[in-house]
Amino acid sequence: MTKKAFANSDGDWLIVPQQGALDIQTEFGFLYVQPGEICVIQRGLRFKVKVEGPTRGYILEIWGSNWELPELGPLGANGLANARDFLHPVAAYEVTKDDLWDIVYKLGGKFFNSTQRHCPFDVVAWHGNYVPWKYDLTKFVNVGSISVDHIDPSIFCVVTAKSRDPTAPLADFLIFSPRWDVASHTYRPPYYHRNCASELMGLIYGEYGGRSDEFQPGSISFECGFVPHGVAYEQFAAASKEDPPVMQISLGSIAFMFETSRALTITDYAWNSKEKHEHDPKMWDDLVDNFSTFEIDPELIKNSVKS
Repeated sequence: MTKKAFANSDGDWLIVPQQGALDIQTEFGFLYVQPGEICVIQRGLRFKVKVEGPTRGYILEIWGSNWELPELGPLGANGLANARDFLHPVAAYEVTKDDLWDIVYKLGGKFFNSTQRHCPFDVVAWHGNYVPWKYDLTKFVNVGSISVDHIDPSIFCVVTAKSRDPTAPLADFLIFSPRWDVASHTYRPPYYHRNCASELMGLIYGEYGGRSDEFQPGSISFECGFVPHGVAYEQFAAASKEDPPVMQISLGSIAFMFETSRALTITDYAWNSKEKHEHDPKMWDDLVDNFSTFEIDPELIKNSVKS
């Protein structure tokens, strides 16, 4: 149906197309969003979407906050996602008379329908900053260590949404795109870790080696908070044996992560999907306890305190 628009009264949508372009008409004008770009449609704004062929992607909805650029700290004024690269619609309007339109609202997770006899996209001009935007992920300015060790993964943050807790964002959107890896005397793969954040990863295009098993474009990988995770043993062993060369990584690919301080749940639809990929637990059998094989210094034993 062409004369139909939608408004999300619950929260802001961050949309990540993975296959097929989105021709989005908003009250402020048009946004044409392709795979490799993202867009945000804020709460309460009316819009409609035309697609070109088979289309799929990812959406992250946030409540009670808005997406904004992260603070850059010592980076200063430039780096990561630069404000100048975010694009907004140019005003474009349609004037119709006695033209029946359906407007679908999402409120409290439920859908409601209303009708009106004129086009909702009749804004002749606009000003202000509460407007939809899009961003080309290839314009992201990666930073990283040029000596040793890892920098905190916050360096991959494109946009963030604050929470009431100043120490814990409601959500972050991060990307992993082509960049140089040059740190010396360093174990370079993502180290085994567990953190308080929930991590949901997707792959827009290309290949991504940071997962513990095969990871295809359009798929999802999820780790809830406080669950240990990391790369497969083969990657761990190879990176532990020798100092890797200076090299480019993630060539021809863009992966992303939705990270949140909130717990996420998996729908029955996803959990029971025939497309769900099961890990073979045996893949971790080679990842053994190496620490206990070392002889403990007698002085450490003597001075250790048991509780």
